[in-house]
Amino acid sequence: MNLTNNFIIAMPSLSDPIFEKTVSYICQHTSQGAMGLTINHPIEISFRYFLSQLDITLEEDSLASTPIYLGGPIQTQHGFILHSNDIELPDSSQSLKINDAISLSSSKDILYAIAKGKGPSKFLITLGYAGWIKDQLEQEILQNSWLNVVSNNDIIFSTPASKRWEKAASQLGIDINLISGDIGHA
Repeated sequence: MNLTNNFIIAMPSLSDPIFEKTVSYICQHTSQGAMGLTINHPIEISFRYFLSQLDITLEEDSLASTPIYLGGPIQTQHGFILHSNDIELPDSSQSLKINDAISLSSSKDILYAIAKGKGPSKFLITLGYAGWIKDQLEQEILQNSWLNVVSNNDIIFSTPASKRWEKAASQLGIDINLISGDIGHA
């Protein structure tokens, strides 16, 4: 099972405070493990402040309230930009094309473009990422910690963060708030 370009949706029984009620977008899943970004936990850092810490001036004031998210518990001092593929990035850009519509970048080049209003039309910025070693994510799914479903760009880029958990689960035809956290055996 390859979960690249899928959401994993935390089950109500997942009580880990880092992943409770999260939706993570899986950017890469190989036989060695998986890497993803939690897309629904905004943090109390303004976009302007985030850029100022990188010595980048925000020239496009309409972006000042853009939320920054906690992408996961690994490398929380490092920024990751999930974005639409509607701009040309320099060859030197640290970018991973996930599919025809979305890439993941960690380069300052894209942040400079965004700050000038010349970046991708859609983007989401996280500090940190979530990672799983070989077979770990598959085991967690089998243990009922996560639901998985193919991702939806509207949920990533347009749905309010507070609604992403429910909206992602609704793609499976369920109301996640009605799922019991109890595991039963017949």
